Amino acid sequence: MSENLRHALATARLQAVDIAATLAVDPKTVNRWLKGRIPYPRHRWAIADLLQVDEADLWPDIPQHRRAISKDVHAVYAHRWAVPHNIWRRLFEGGVREIGILTYSGLFLAEDTGMIHLLAARARAGAKVRILLGDPDSSEVATRGAEEGIGPDVMAARIKNALTLYRPLQEVEGVEVRLHRTVLYNSLYRADDELLVNVHAYGTPAAQAPVIHLRADEEGAAGTYLASFERIWATASHVASSAMR
Repeated sequence: MSENLRHALATARLQAVDIAATLAVDPKTVNRWLKGRIPYPRHRWAIADLLQVDEADLWPDIPQHRRAISKDVHAVYAHRWAVPHNIWRRLFEGGVREIGILTYSGLFLAEDTGMIHLLAARARAGAKVRILLGDPDSSEVATRGAEEGIGPDVMAARIKNALTLYRPLQEVEGVEVRLHRTVLYNSLYRADDELLVNVHAYGTPAAQAPVIHLRADEEGAAGTYLASFERIWATASHVASSAMR
């Protein structure tokens, strides 16, 4: 019986079905965890993040050196929507030097007013915030919309909506938004030494695709993604004020 996990659930006022929904697993699986079965590492980390406790507090018998998949990879989430909200918040809160966002629309972030305030606060504190969105008039955006099955006009509309929602950041020193015309194989979310890579898959909306949590080390696995961000940033166009109104 996993009394630690039961206690943490009770403290967080959550039930097994809440864990199952967040991690996209069967509720029976969560019940087996509550009876003592130890989850896979990626599930342990997601549960610990969701409950805002340390993994060792839930499963103290697991050696801490097993917590990481590798030196570079912290965790892998089956879907972007399965990444706990506090992971996104913790990521950007940790951005002291720089924050980078590369996506087509990233509407899930733009719609979060708290996230907009957080990005503005980090910029005012000295972090360089760079946001790359798809050019709504580009063929690449139209193609991505068709591939996801939502249509080119819908994808373009999402980007325009995101630009409008990012408007409060327009006057914040340290924040810059640009539009790119590239084929994205991944959406990237970087804050200093942490990087979330949302892998793109043909015919699959980004929210349904996996996310890899990496250490943003230019010499490690993340280096390739960081380099691609810089190449796209260098070729992207500045957003005119009128585009965000």
